[in-house]
Amino acid sequence: MALRAISGDAIEPPEQTVLQRRLRLPDGFNIEVWATGIPNARFMAVSETGDLLVSSPRGSQVFLVADRDTGEVAAGRASVLLDGLNRPHGLALHDGWLYIGEGSGVSRIRFDAARRTTSGELEKIVKGLPAGGNHWSKTVHVGPDDRLYVSVGSSCNVCIEEDPRRAGILRYELDGSGGTQYASGLRNTVDFAWYPRTGLLYGTDNGRDLLGDDFPPCELNEIVEGGFYGWPHVNGAGHLDPDFAGQAGAAKLDSAIDPVHAFPAHSAPLGIAFYDHDAFPSRYRDAAFVALHGSWNRSRKQGYAVVAVHFNADGSTV
Repeated sequence: MALRAISGDAIEPPEQTVLQRRLRLPDGFNIEVWATGIPNARFMAVSETGDLLVSSPRGSQVFLVADRDTGEVAAGRASVLLDGLNRPHGLALHDGWLYIGEGSGVSRIRFDAARRTTSGELEKIVKGLPAGGNHWSKTVHVGPDDRLYVSVGSSCNVCIEEDPRRAGILRYELDGSGGTQYASGLRNTVDFAWYPRTGLLYGTDNGRDLLGDDFPPCELNEIVEGGFYGWPHVNGAGHLDPDFAGQAGAAKLDSAIDPVHAFPAHSAPLGIAFYDHDAFPSRYRDAAFVALHGSWNRSRKQGYAVVAVHFNADGSTV
């Protein structure tokens, strides 16, 4: 079983021997470089034909890496699919469209997976989302209800936001109309996914900084419509934030939904994907794979790993 890696931070990709020496894998797994030459590779999406699309926010581009199993292209060859975008981050493929979360909105363009080409004009379907700040990225996914979900991070480490769309998840129709606030109090939910068994939505949330090495935890939340998840008043499971521990914060404590799983402080969980295939051992079936990015705000580094979160029948995690 192979885990494939993308090297994309304007550095030389590691040699295979370096990967094997530096990265620890479960027994039976191997890792290899899958593609190179994608500066600041960030988020990925897999097309119905097995090709890989990768966003490059700093390069303002989306790359396409053709599936090597087709035998049509050289191994790991990446080509620019779209250019001139505004900090592209999240990618979603649905019903012949490629949706792109940009710095201040969401765009879409027709994408032919078989031909590996786009057609028509890039449509700006959601405009005027709050841009910049500490957490500028926009992640997009199409839900089981055929609606578009967009995560918007906070502008700061901890503060009361002027724009209520910050620190939450928004929901739209697929054409960008009918936008509503789906959930709030999510400091920086960089990614989210639906659990195949139940259809419930889960998101990875990054906890605040500057409260020491081991607090607060980063979170995995079950995200429900209308749910409030605490930030900036509450951290983790019921801990009032010292900067907002007054009367207003105490009132928020009762309404804040606790996370279903806590990651170590400053591990910075980013991407999440539920595994519903058969290539890996059965114990990984329906587990959530979460990439821990690691954080600057710890005296000893934490994170820099991919972990598997397992779910019990009652929805609790292991």
